[in-house]
Amino acid sequence: MTELPLRQAQGPKAAQGPTTEAVQALSRLSRIVERASDELSFADYRVLSAIAAGEARASRLASRLLLGKPTISSTIDSLSKRGLVVRSTVEGDNRAIELSLSPEGAELFSRMESRMVRQLELLAARTPDPAAAIMSLTWFGTVIEESMAAHSPEARPE
Repeated sequence: MTELPLRQAQGPKAAQGPTTEAVQALSRLSRIVERASDELSFADYRVLSAIAAGEARASRLASRLLLGKPTISSTIDSLSKRGLVVRSTVEGDNRAIELSLSPEGAELFSRMESRMVRQLELLAARTPDPAAAIMSLTWFGTVIEESMAAHSPEARPE
């Protein structure tokens, strides 16, 4: 693997530092990966991903994805109208709604996630250490999950 040359930042960027450049790169990376999924927005992908992982209640989805309940409700409405998400009543709780992926939703989610994974792999292959580039992103995922768990109401002692 050939090593990519480090570019010297010019002008205002020179004073920004590597952390600012990392934030900007992450922003561009998320947009490039999202473009690989031409049938789902990143917001829709995030919701479908959480439902696929077992998050079946809208309130927990909102908390996990750090979104407001109105945003989650409108996203779920949209995904439901598209036939990608199924709403079911919870036995014993008439007010609660459980969410799951429809067969079409599961298929679309899997197909779009595969495309996004492939796009990330192609970009990572152009870095000096593709495995480390991808692993560093998974580290952020782990840290985010741990931080959210530590700050969730369920984690607080009474």
